[in-house]
Parts: sequence; C-alpha cells; structure tokens
Amino acid sequence: MTFEEYRQYDAVGLAQLVQKGAVQPIELIEIAIARAEAVNPAIHAISYELYDLARTMAQAVDAEAPFAGVPFLIKELGIHVKDTPMRRGSAGYRNYISDADSVLTRKFRSSGLTFLGKSNTPEFGLTPYTEPQAYGTTRNPWNTEHSAGGSSGGSGAGVAAGIVPIATASDGGGSIRIPASCNGLFGIKPSRGRLSLGMQAGEWWSGAAVEGCVSRSVRDSAVFLDVMSGNAPGELYLTPPQQRPYAQEVATPPGALRIGFSNKHTLGHTTHPECLRAMEQTVKLLETLGHRVEEVNLPYEEKDLTETFLMMVVGECAADLEELRRFLGRKVRLSDVETTTYSLHLLGKAFKAKDFAWQKRNWNDLARRMGAFHQSWDLLLTPTVSLPPFKIGALQPAGSELSALRIINTFGLSSLLKQMIAPLADKTFSYIPHTAIANMTGQPSMSVPLHWTDDQLPVGVMFTAALGREDVLFRLAGQLEEAQPWFDKTPPL
Repeated sequence: MTFEEYRQYDAVGLAQLVQKGAVQPIELIEIAIARAEAVNPAIHAISYELYDLARTMAQAVDAEAPFAGVPFLIKELGIHVKDTPMRRGSAGYRNYISDADSVLTRKFRSSGLTFLGKSNTPEFGLTPYTEPQAYGTTRNPWNTEHSAGGSSGGSGAGVAAGIVPIATASDGGGSIRIPASCNGLFGIKPSRGRLSLGMQAGEWWSGAAVEGCVSRSVRDSAVFLDVMSGNAPGELYLTPPQQRPYAQEVATPPGALRIGFSNKHTLGHTTHPECLRAMEQTVKLLETLGHRVEEVNLPYEEKDLTETFLMMVVGECAADLEELRRFLGRKVRLSDVETTTYSLHLLGKAFKAKDFAWQKRNWNDLARRMGAFHQSWDLLLTPTVSLPPFKIGALQPAGSELSALRIINTFGLSSLLKQMIAPLADKTFSYIPHTAIANMTGQPSMSVPLHWTDDQLPVGVMFTAALGREDVLFRLAGQLEEAQPWFDKTPPL
C-alpha cells in the first residue's frame, strides 16, 4: 500500500482491509510513521512519538476488532497511557509518567487502534489555539502560517495532514469543534457522560469537558462513539442511552428537521464575512434538503461566557496548579507554567467559594433556557468560530500585556488581575462566541466542514442538539456529507 492509497480510506475502511487480510497492521503503521516523519517537522502535530509501541501493538492486533490496525493519536492532556508521558502542554509536568491506563485507553486497545503518538495541546487545554511554550506550536496543514485551533490542535492537524485518519480530542469550551473547523474535519462533542473519564477523573472542568475525536468521515466518529461509549464504576454523570448504533444513524434519513439559526455574535462583535458565507450557504443547502430553517434569537448572552464560564475556567486553573504543586512536592514556580496560566490561577484564588458556587448555579439557568429552545427546535445552527484560521500568534497576549502580567505574578497582585484579564478574555471569547455554551449545558454539538475560503482555508458550521440526541446530529451529518462531500478535500502540505 502506498500513502496515496492509505489516504483514500477512513479509519473504518482501513480496518475493513485488515479484517479481509488485504493489508497488514504493520504496513499501516509504517506508512503512518513515514508520513509523520515527512510532515510533522512542518506542523508539529505529534508532541511525543510512540513509534516503537505502535509497531509492537500492530503485531498483536485482533483482526476482527472494529478499528483493527488503525494508526491513532492520543491527545496529551487527559487520557493516560501506562508508562508514557502525559505532560498536558506544561513544563511543570515534563517528568510525569502515567502509571495506569485510563478506561478509554483500555477500550482503544481492545478496539484494535495502534498508538502512533501523543498529539500536541496548549498548557492545560486553556486556549483555542495550540501554541504551548514548552513543546512548540502546532500549525495548520492547509497553510502553516495559520493556527490549527485548540485545544485539540495537534489531533486536528495530524488527521488533516493524513498521518492518521482519526485521533482523540477533548472539549471543555469547543476544543473538538474548533480544530475540526480549522482543519476541515468532522468533530462532534458528545453529551456529558457519554464517554467515561475514569479511572483517574470523574469530571473535568466541573463537568464542562468531555472526550471524543476528530475524523475525516462522519462514520468514523459514529463508530468511535459506538465502541468507546459506556460507564465505569463511580461515574458522576449518566447520559440517556442511545437507541441504536450511531453508525446506523449516519445512513438514516433525518426527516424534515426544525433548525433555528443565528449569525449574531454573542459578545456583539463582528463575525468574519467568510463565516457568514458559510452560514448562508449552509442555510440554503438545508432548505434544499427539505428542512425548516428560520432565524432565531440566541438563548444565551454575553455574561454566560464572560462571567459564568470564565469563573469556572479560572477556578479550575487554580485547582490545576494545586494539583501540579502536589505532583512537584513544592510550590509552583513562575517558570513551571506560562505567564497567563499563572495569572489565571491567581485570579481563581482571588475569588471566593461563594462566587464560584453562584456562577455554577447559573449553569442550571442556561441549561433550562437551552432546554426550552429545543422544545421548538431540533437543532441550533451557528458559526463554529467567528474567524477562519488566523495567523499563528494572533490571539496571544501582546508584549506589553505579558510584561504587566509578569509583574502581577511576581508580586501576587491579584487585585489588579480582573482588569487585566478582562480584555484577554474578550479577545478569546470573541473568537469562540458559541462553542462553550454546549459545554456548560452538557449538550452534544458538532462542527461540519461545509465551506472553504478562496485561499483554501476551512470554515466549519456548528449544530447543537438537545441533551442525549447525538442520533439527530449523526443523521443530519450523514445527509450533509452525502450532499456536499468533503472527504477528498486535502491540504496541499
């Protein structure tokens, strides 16, 4: 098999070749390694290579497994692989080695996936771009001057570049859907509790973060959820069970769906014309497919992001550094983490427990508003992000802002942080005005690659369904993939 042939298949297709004996798992691994060695220096999708492990796993693949022999990347953030690093994008965890597999890792192994490497992520998954100071910047295969998104940017770039057909991605504020949009991939954030985060964790980011994947085909994501879903002892969240395999839903006509759409920017800012073009074209496509599509008012507002969601982020960041302190066995130093991370942790420590609890109660109010919305509408359609893939560094704090934050961090001037963090948060949320809502409510949400700019940068659109209704999303995604295929669109890298 050549790389050109390898790239013609999705993960399910490659596994079917293995199951028929048409190709051996070790062949697939050697092709994936050769591709990684050719392109990873340019895009830095892989933060840690596991080539020897992949070769060993390929020799022991169960040929009947659903993903038999498929090369695979695991995001280096929350999923543990025994005896391998899990550095979370942070210099502070440079020497961390996982002592046990996560529940999902055990499922990956039994499903036949072979672990090619760990994919790059920003420090603690905090940003919608992947530019960790400790481990290097991930670049977009469509144009390496541009961002691959985040926080699953390494996974997105690795799949788009053809290294692997599928990779894990986690999503605490859009981190599956953002890189899916940036890299021309399909990405679905499952409902809260659909995939286990055990055994090392019961929840991440107060329940906002979930595990999933990014893939080139819809059916790969569907089969991934079919195989990986399920609970482990001690789960904090239980999601309504699916009625039948999602792989069947992909081929099932969705019927005439009621889809409310909005181009309104949650913060009142301007959405890029290319993102609006993507929306306009999608609305027309949906109408030709027989769906009822109408413009609606958003059931959420600016403070849901800039107050309620941000409170969770800074609180969890403070907890992340407390966890790091315990791992290091000493106080966390300024050199252990990035400047903005340290500032966010200081801000999290400055708030009172009452403040965090109050904002967490507002999650319920938001969930009720979204629940009321879905009484009238099957899906909410919005832009995934407000910009096409931006230039590397465009969302980073300016030099003057970093200098001010360093002074604040050095002297612990947390009283000054709120006025410093506000414009930085505004810059970030301006780029992701919609994605984090589904994280707070726990709803499933997907980005579908339906538009490319004139200079060939991908732009996704986002559909959000009621809690537990991944089936509706997969039916529509299958229909859209058939009506406007994207699988053969590949970056020039």
